[in-house]
Amino acid sequence: MPNREGTRAVTIRQLSLFGAGLDPWDEDDRRLRPVAQVVFSEAPFGPYDYEVPEPMRGDLAAGMRVKVPLGRGNQRRVGYCVDVGSPASTSRNLKLILSVMDDRVLLLPLMLKLARWLAEYYLCPLGQVLETLVPSGVRTQAGTRVRSFLTVSDSMILQKKDIDLPTKQRVALELLADRDTPMTPDELASAVGCSLAPIQGLIRKGMVDLETRRVPVFTPEPRPLESDEPPQLNQAQEEAVAAVVAALEGARQETFLLHGVTGSGKTEVYIRAIEEVVKYGRQAIVLVPEISLTPQTWQRFQSRFKEVAVLHSHLTPQERNWHWQRIAEGNVSVVVGARSAVFAPTPHLGLIVIDEEHDSSFKQDSAPRYHARTVAQWRAQSESIPLVLGSATPALETWVVAQAGRIRKLDMPDRVGGRTLPEIRVVDMRHEKRAAAGGALSRVMVDEMSQTLKDDGQVILLLNRRGFSTHIQCPRCGSVVNCPDCEVALTHHHHDESAKCHYCDFSQSAPSNCPECGGREIRYSGLGT
Repeated sequence: MPNREGTRAVTIRQLSLFGAGLDPWDEDDRRLRPVAQVVFSEAPFGPYDYEVPEPMRGDLAAGMRVKVPLGRGNQRRVGYCVDVGSPASTSRNLKLILSVMDDRVLLLPLMLKLARWLAEYYLCPLGQVLETLVPSGVRTQAGTRVRSFLTVSDSMILQKKDIDLPTKQRVALELLADRDTPMTPDELASAVGCSLAPIQGLIRKGMVDLETRRVPVFTPEPRPLESDEPPQLNQAQEEAVAAVVAALEGARQETFLLHGVTGSGKTEVYIRAIEEVVKYGRQAIVLVPEISLTPQTWQRFQSRFKEVAVLHSHLTPQERNWHWQRIAEGNVSVVVGARSAVFAPTPHLGLIVIDEEHDSSFKQDSAPRYHARTVAQWRAQSESIPLVLGSATPALETWVVAQAGRIRKLDMPDRVGGRTLPEIRVVDMRHEKRAAAGGALSRVMVDEMSQTLKDDGQVILLLNRRGFSTHIQCPRCGSVVNCPDCEVALTHHHHDESAKCHYCDFSQSAPSNCPECGGREIRYSGLGT
């Protein structure tokens, strides 16, 4: 606005616009400048609008990270660009984006749509969701390094014979001109048999073009694996595969509950369905509940498919980035991993499989607190692809929707090869206590354990209890030693003679006398470990 002398005051903001070749007082020009919407992974989360400078307008796209000034102090922060909008409809001044952090889009439009749904459905800031979708190894580009590459332009190739150069420089220039691929300065110096000085001289003279780019320097060691012969399918397996393949060929979204007992061959059904997916040039995601099972499952799929990637939290940042980039480039047929693998950036997704779908490990216990099964359902619906949920003991909610007909149930009641299920016997311990044997172990269990040990076998006893005794009570007055906060019986731990609450971690010394009546005949009971 005009000052007292009739001239217009120039602000720092306007000076920056002058530097960009723009007229800071041209309101029509200001309305034509594109605006980017940026969110942050930490408070304040945003979104905030930033103006896209002219040099970045061809490079910036939604799904890339940017560095921007934030707040009155213009603190430099890295955020995610979630939208590059049409020209601004207001004349308000916006801060300029400082730089673009990525040379490629990290999140495709469908993954950005997934992130927005996650943020709304699980009540989590969008920036935190994006931080979950893009692993830290990808954000830091772990396993890569910035290197310089030299090339010779076509015009310089035509002029090289007429240029007077020292011998080493001429040899280097001719060698580089004859190459179809760029060379690093070190590679060129080694090929010529000279130091870096002649190469640097060519760079200073402008005889060669210097380009810097980030290249991968990490490659996991290959694991030799033997190929497995596909087994013969039984009738239940064939019917299950046919149902999934029909949905694939019809390009429709359908959810299947593969309800099969342990050993019924569910994994082979997954593999046969994925083989059909790969034939169409598409990709599959297979989720397993435990990270410890991922290598085993990966080896099973690796023996049947050429390109298999693995994603889980126990990978190093270099490994995770290497697998993630291969998936994003479409070079992977099958992605195997724990719950976070549901966010694999597959550009051609054709099928999602969740093995042991009832397992609680598919729930994330930190923000965003998602359930991988729910996310998989959203992706399957969005991309019109089948979703297969496999389990011998389905989750209650899955069983209900299957019984209601909202998803299709495929039954596999028999084990492969007609193998029998292990025998399970329930022993009434009330009768055991009346018998002479008594004790915590039944006579049947003692006999079976003895026979197994005689046959050089192994025995595993599972008792899902912590502590030595689960109950501390006075036989005189009947009072029980309880937690003062939770009002549940304290558990006796023998190793440190303590009484602990397994709900709130309250702890006290194990009493030798009754706290109520002072009786000395206090009794410790209940089986423990």
